[in-house]
Amino acid sequence: MVLWALFTLCFSILMVVTFVQPYWIGDSIDTPQAGYFGLFSYCIGNALTGELICKGSPLDFGTIPSSAYKTAMFFVGVSTFLIIGTILCFSLFFFCNAATVYKVCAWMQLAAGLMIGCLIYPDGWDSTEVRRLCGDKTDKYTLGACTVRWAYILCIIGILDALILSFLAFVLGNRNDG
Repeated sequence: MVLWALFTLCFSILMVVTFVQPYWIGDSIDTPQAGYFGLFSYCIGNALTGELICKGSPLDFGTIPSSAYKTAMFFVGVSTFLIIGTILCFSLFFFCNAATVYKVCAWMQLAAGLMIGCLIYPDGWDSTEVRRLCGDKTDKYTLGACTVRWAYILCIIGILDALILSFLAFVLGNRNDG
């Protein structure tokens, strides 16, 4: 039980980090300028000065490069809120049956794991801004000259983590039933 709670807390931190970090995809040695993209913010280097010009805000949908990024941001955001909700549900252990709390948390973690933001995100790689950084060979689900960065990989790991945590919570809930 303590390990499950500790791993859930770690997972919530992981999800908050992946939501806010703009390092989902980025430049490589083959790109003409520096830059990187996240769910809602991105920075692209100025070819003349080398200075990074950053744009994007989760509150201003007009600055997000593509509808796929907006959708991915929504799903990853909902997933993040579900996991934070799971942590808030820990207080229910003082008031409710432990088996019920585990099962509520398990369903929330399962829903967080099934959020498909990571699968939708590459659909936006054909946007003008991404093409400007990654080159003409960039298309939906083809990254061109850019590379996948650590925040995107961390989000994929987060999906697996949520599924494992939900399975563990279901097991703990069924164990406390008897």
